[in-house]
Amino acid sequence: MKASKIAYKPVGFVLGAVSGMAARAVFNKTWKMLGHEDDAPDATDEERAWGEILLATALQGAIFSVVKAAVDRAGATAVRRLTGTWPG
Repeated sequence: MKASKIAYKPVGFVLGAVSGMAARAVFNKTWKMLGHEDDAPDATDEERAWGEILLATALQGAIFSVVKAAVDRAGATAVRRLTGTWPG
């Protein structure tokens, strides 16, 4: 394993936590805007329909993936600017 990859591990860990928090905030705001509710349904919520639960889950997964990829890419780009080496 390259030294730059090992050195990037703590940075990647922090970026992962930040991206998770950011994705949650984006999802909550999006769900509130689309569903006019404060909370998205849980999979075990008996009063919610299958379609609503699956839509919420798919939307949450898509938002999480996009935010994580954007944060990871921005972090790797910043590391390359600072060190001259791509961390992957």
